[in-house]
Order: sequence, then structure tokens, then C-alpha cells
Amino acid sequence: MKCPFCAADETTVADTRINDDGDIVRRRRRCLNCDKRFTTYERAEIRLPQVVKKNGSRVDFDRDKLSASLWLSLRKRPVTTELVDAAISRIEEKLLALGEREIPSEKVGEMVMRELKKLDKVAYVRFASVYRNFEDVDEFSDLIREVSRPAQRRVR
Repeated sequence: MKCPFCAADETTVADTRINDDGDIVRRRRRCLNCDKRFTTYERAEIRLPQVVKKNGSRVDFDRDKLSASLWLSLRKRPVTTELVDAAISRIEEKLLALGEREIPSEKVGEMVMRELKKLDKVAYVRFASVYRNFEDVDEFSDLIREVSRPAQRRVR
């Protein structure tokens, strides 16, 4: 770490402390050249990929937008906030694990659909009907048949 006072390359760490949340490291440093002290802060930089929309534009991933979309589909459904937060976290973890700088919006939409399918079948159908932009009732019926198949197998 360069000294901010004399730009020397040689500094030593005199003290290291972690904040209460455990996500920031505070280091007290001393320059070996001018003997002045200064503080640095270290935190993890986590960058989610940018989302490439169908029209080619790019936007930053927005957790709030994702949450609003999920809650719109889950409106008046018996799903807890904890389950929705966990689903959002799983989507974010998958996005981070991809290691990509950009991701198509379609891929994010598919991740959302997988999570909604696990959370609530009605919310899944609601989201899918808008997301897949159904043109006719047959597409809607096919989706409902797809969702109800696993339930039929369990009954037998």
C-alpha cells in the first residue's frame, strides 16, 4: 500500500480490526519512509452481472426490481417473506457463480421461474403467462397441465 503522504511503497500494518458486521476490515498503517500513520478500509467487492434486455440495452441487476416482480406474482399467496428472500438470494448466488459480466434477461427470467415453481404453482403460472407472453389459451392450458402433472403423480 502506497503512503498517501509521501507515495513511498513501504508501509506496515500497525493494527487490524473488523467491524461489528464482519464485512469491513479497518487497518491502521505506518509509512516506513515518513513515519506518518493512515487508515485503510477493506471490503469485498461483489459485482452482479449487467442484464442485457431484449432490445440490447444494458441495466445493472436490481434486487429491488426482482423482489417486486416476485411479490407481484405472489400477491395474495401464502408465501413468507423469508422464503422469498431466500429465493432472491439463490438467484443472486447463481448469477455470481456464473462469473459473467453480462447476462441475458431471458436467463434471469428462467431463474425466477424455477424459484417460483418451487415456491407456489399459482405464482409460477402468473409469472409465466406474462413472461412468456402467451398468445392464446392453448399455451396457458399447456402450462397449467405441466404444473399439475407432478401433483397427479403423487396422488396415485
